[in-house]
Amino acid sequence: MTSPAPATRAYRRLSVEERRTQLLAAALTLFAHRPPEEVSLDDVAEAAGVSRPLVYRYFPGGKQQLYETALRSAADQLEGRFSEPPDGPPTERLSRVLDRYLEFVDEHDAGFSALLRGGSVAETSCTSTIVDEVRRAAAEQILVHIGVADPGPRLRMMVRTWIAAVEAASLIWLDEGKQPAAGELRDWLIDHLLALLAASAATDEETAGALRGLIAQESGTGPVALLVHRLGPVLSDVADPL
Repeated sequence: MTSPAPATRAYRRLSVEERRTQLLAAALTLFAHRPPEEVSLDDVAEAAGVSRPLVYRYFPGGKQQLYETALRSAADQLEGRFSEPPDGPPTERLSRVLDRYLEFVDEHDAGFSALLRGGSVAETSCTSTIVDEVRRAAAEQILVHIGVADPGPRLRMMVRTWIAAVEAASLIWLDEGKQPAAGELRDWLIDHLLALLAASAATDEETAGALRGLIAQESGTGPVALLVHRLGPVLSDVADPL
């Protein structure tokens, strides 16, 4: 008795866009967890289940073109996480943005480190521009939630300083094995922003007005109230000798 022929797996040829998307997804996964210099086209081909020449067909510029395209895709994803409806207390909105940001950092740990630390052999003026665009997009969203449409130099500098601090804290968080917990880090970053606003408000009227507007939208049990409550005794102790 003749054994039945084994069933053949149905095969569907991918369109150009589908294949490109598949290769990019494979590359993004690799770049998310390994520095770009440690990822080869052979790695991408293997992850996608295709041949190396096929990767070259879609990305004739080789790994550099693939990396820059993947970086642009990741940057677009990250910028999308900054978007938050202007409803509710500003610190609650910013907390949700930070939650999504830290989730992105967690998902793209090694790649995120390589991206922000710089010095990668894959780093170019193009990749630097992409990263700077993300930073500027983040700053613009923070200013939206602070409630300032056209900030002066002091307030804009303060916000961009905080963005740099968030990046540095994220890198240290990865180095420290993602400790403390993401929620604790988020709360500390919100306190950090409030402290920067308060310090800048002491010598900049625009920042003072922005801070007053922010506080007016906050609840009596929100981050602003909690920070003031915790700082009260500390500031009192510092002020007494003065």
